[in-house]
Amino acid sequence: MLDQYAWLIPLLPWLAALWIAIGYILGLNRGETGEAQTSLVALLAATGSLLLSLALSVESYLFGAPGHRIMGSWFDSGDIHLPLSFSLDATGLSLLPVVTLIVLLTMKFAVNYMHREAGYQRIFMLFCLFAGGMELIVLAGNALLAFVGWEIVGVSSYLLVGYAIERPTATKNAVRVFITNRVGDVGFIVGIALSLFWLGGVEWPQINGRADGIETLAAGVIAGGFVIAALVKSAQLPFAPWIAQALEGPTPSSAVFYSSLMVHAGVILLIRLGPLLEQAPAMMVTIAILGLLTMLYGWLSGLTQSDIKSSLMFATTTQVGLMFFWCGMGWFTLAAWHLGLHAIWRLFQFLASPALVNQIDEATPPPPRWLLRWPWLHNAALQRFWLDPLSDLLLVRPTVSLAKDVQFFDEQVVTRVIGLPVYTRSVSSLTQWEAMQKRSTTRQMGAVGQGTGLAGKFMTWLANILYWFESHLVLRGGGEGLLKNLHRVGGLLQQAEQLLAKPRYLIVLVVATFVVIL
Repeated sequence: MLDQYAWLIPLLPWLAALWIAIGYILGLNRGETGEAQTSLVALLAATGSLLLSLALSVESYLFGAPGHRIMGSWFDSGDIHLPLSFSLDATGLSLLPVVTLIVLLTMKFAVNYMHREAGYQRIFMLFCLFAGGMELIVLAGNALLAFVGWEIVGVSSYLLVGYAIERPTATKNAVRVFITNRVGDVGFIVGIALSLFWLGGVEWPQINGRADGIETLAAGVIAGGFVIAALVKSAQLPFAPWIAQALEGPTPSSAVFYSSLMVHAGVILLIRLGPLLEQAPAMMVTIAILGLLTMLYGWLSGLTQSDIKSSLMFATTTQVGLMFFWCGMGWFTLAAWHLGLHAIWRLFQFLASPALVNQIDEATPPPPRWLLRWPWLHNAALQRFWLDPLSDLLLVRPTVSLAKDVQFFDEQVVTRVIGLPVYTRSVSSLTQWEAMQKRSTTRQMGAVGQGTGLAGKFMTWLANILYWFESHLVLRGGGEGLLKNLHRVGGLLQQAEQLLAKPRYLIVLVVATFVVIL
């Protein structure tokens, strides 16, 4: 009865991530001396997930797959019932050992590859966070639980693309990846909402089983939301450019995220929704066409790349496009086999690429001659068919401009009206923020406070009047001893407030709050 403990598979890496984060905050695993503890915790969690997934697969082979299992209730309100469920079927239990094995191998590779890196603890924490999210996508028994893993994987990828935060290119590409993936998240949410309203639930058996009872158009609309999410997460046209921009992260993150695991999440989603997609022929044709176009895009663009990581990335795009074509043709079993084999092979290639680069002294081979005979096609492939600037124009720039407008309105209108201090100089580090807070506190020593804006100035004026009335009439009437004691207690409370206002202690309080909630 190992299926009762399937929830431990994603939970183990999440507990490891929490352990690493708390240890780093408390200074227990920082620096080079903390690398051994960090890697040990991560590897133990990954090994535990792998062993448990293998045991579940062996048990299902001997006694049959457990199928859909409900572990408990998540949310109940009226007619809405959202359980905590897992899909322990042949598809999930076939892909799960592949996912857990790839995670373990990548972590083992990163132990030496990331040695003496300043972000060693951070990258292992994100690896563990990602591992649990990816395993939850495979195991989830309903769309909502899969969406939780979907978001955790997306956040982890964003943080790893921007791993080198001192490099503007890395942070800009991280923003591009984040914004593009939010489009897919909107599609996923639409699919969940329509499934809940039109099909009565978000469990995979409900979505697939009741799809034949609704109109073709309704099935196509529901499937359309999930298909958009799959296209974005698997970097299919027209959302393909983000995956090449994600190469700013370290090699282990590129291997586990964008070549072997996360890029296949869209294919996993389509395989899960096979019966629903079969009720929407137009959507199946769309998936097949976009898969073929993505395959051509990745193949042609890969022919013009001059570095090994970009070449492998476009090869991945080509193969995943072919998997989408299999799904569009209704060959979901073939897509699942292709996914597992490609994930393992591409992981090996990515992890071996640094050593291969050091062994090769020859120049990068030129594009094939037949491509050079078509200058317009060669130029288009070299420019990646101009999809990168088009993506920036349609997605990134409008979002960044909107964020700047909202920030300007918040600083110039909202902040001034409610009386909060307006910082005219940007803060680039926690140390600068603490120093600014210290100077602000020093200026306010001996006074009630200092506010800005209409509300702030009015409250400052009113507080000064009450302070004068209290200190000169009320407190002095009780004796000087009472006033001194109150001043002493007030000073101690002010010191405690200043201490708790520091970011490191705020983080500890936030973590403690999450622990209490959980």
